[in-house]
Formats: sequence, structure tokens, C-alpha cells
Amino acid sequence: MNSSRFTPLAIALGISITLLSPGFATAEPGENLSVACGTPLTPGDVAKIADLSDVTTLRGEGLERLETAVERHHQITTILVSHHDWRGLFSIGLDAVEHDAVMPLQRDPASFADRQWAHSVSYELLRRYLVNIHAEFTGAPTDPAWSNYFALTHQCGVSPARVAMAGYNAHLTVDLAHAVEASGTQPVDVPDYYKIVDSIAVKGGSIVTETKTEYNADLGPLWRFYFLGEGLDKLAGTSEPSQLLLRAADSGYNTITLANGFALQNPQTRAGTEQEIDSLWRTTDAALGILSQVGGL
Repeated sequence: MNSSRFTPLAIALGISITLLSPGFATAEPGENLSVACGTPLTPGDVAKIADLSDVTTLRGEGLERLETAVERHHQITTILVSHHDWRGLFSIGLDAVEHDAVMPLQRDPASFADRQWAHSVSYELLRRYLVNIHAEFTGAPTDPAWSNYFALTHQCGVSPARVAMAGYNAHLTVDLAHAVEASGTQPVDVPDYYKIVDSIAVKGGSIVTETKTEYNADLGPLWRFYFLGEGLDKLAGTSEPSQLLLRAADSGYNTITLANGFALQNPQTRAGTEQEIDSLWRTTDAALGILSQVGGL
């Protein structure tokens, strides 16, 4: 699977589905900390997740800090999945990717030209998710894309596959661009960047399988739509938008995210880039939501 085929969704709403777009999910901070779809968490579970996701208590740097963050996220995932709590719908795939793809690369001294940068960008990507988990389980406001995801985890009539994809959208559209910026990525780091994101993309099959096994959610159709643009005809009722958007995909999602990360580093382009990233995740989320509805996914 090639994650560079994401780009059709970057334009889908603006070209073909603007009038169809549903409202985004919203929830009040602090409500129902122990209850989402699934079985309720215990107060101890909620406190444990809040403690594990507190990045202010992470110590060390480089690979040591990343290893600790990954292990904490694994423990969070174990709690959520044991309750089939829908807030684990994204975590289960991320946990698989971290352990099976990303961390083997991170531990290999020969994988990257600049190991410290590689550790930093992966940590920043995970850190942003942990910060939002911590906010969710302490009643604090979450970032908009994650607020949308967490609100959907309380809407049990929605397809769980659609909920999971809202998490991947927030992670790869918003957080990855900011991780590129926060890690001080330079042009020399570009080959290592692609090595990391490609390791995430190739785990698509395992992510689909594990989500199906633990949550009985078929992520496959929406995952293929996200990365390959499949199903655009269902949104527009004609093949023309699909052809147009697939031609636009040649620039590549990974390249767009990288470019956004670089643009965030420039004070002159930061504000406009923030707006572009916000528009991109909302566009994608609307497309995923509509496809879920019309496809019965």
C-alpha cells in the first residue's frame, strides 16, 4: 500500500461534496470520562489512562523517551481494548504500527542518517496523541480533529470503522505535519521521513485485521478510500471527479504533509498553513463520513 495516494481526499469536498457535508461531531469537555461505546471503564482505569498519558512526567530524551512513550501508549491501548471502548479504535492500529514497524526501525542504528531527528519526529507524533488522550480523560479541551474523533466514539450508531478513520485522519493530516515542524526537520532529513511514513503505510493490512478482530469493524473500505481514493464515484455520482482527483494524487499525501511541516517553521507562512491543515482534515472527515453513510460501512 502506498500512503501517497491520500491526496484525492484533500480536494474531494471542495469539488464534489460541499453541499453534502455533515456537521462535525462535538462533545463537551469533562463529560462521561468513563463511558464511550463499549463497556464502562472503572474509575481506576480512567485515572490510570490519565496518568499514563501525562507527557510532563516523561523523562530522558531520544530513543529512551520514545520507548517509554510507546510503552505507555501500549498500556493505554490494552485498557481500552479490554473494554472494547471505542476510544481504542485508533489506538489499536497505532500500537500495532509502533511495535511492528516504527520501533524496529528506531532501534536499528543503521536505519537513519540522523537517529536523533528520527527519534524526535516519532516522539512528537506520538506525544500529540498522548496529550489529547490526557485531555480526554481529565476533562480538558482537545484539539479540534481529536475532539471530532473522541465525540464520535460516543456515537454508537456510527460505523466504528468510520470512527477509527477519524483518528487516522487527525494523526496523519494534523499531527504529522506538526511533528515535522516541532522536530526541526530539514531537507537533509527527507529520506528518513519517507522511511518512517512508509513503514506506517505498509502496516495497513495488520491494522485492518486487528481492528476487525478486536472491534468487529471492517476498516478496509474506508482505509482504501483514504489512501487510494476508491469510492469517490459514490460521493459524486459520476466518474469525472474521481479521474480529476486521482490525477491530483500524483503530488502525494506524504509530500503535502511534509511541505506543511516545513511551512509551519516559517513565521510568514505558519498562519496560512494552519488554516490549510484545518481545512484538509475537515474535508477528509466529511468525505469519510459521507462514504460511510452511502456505503453502509
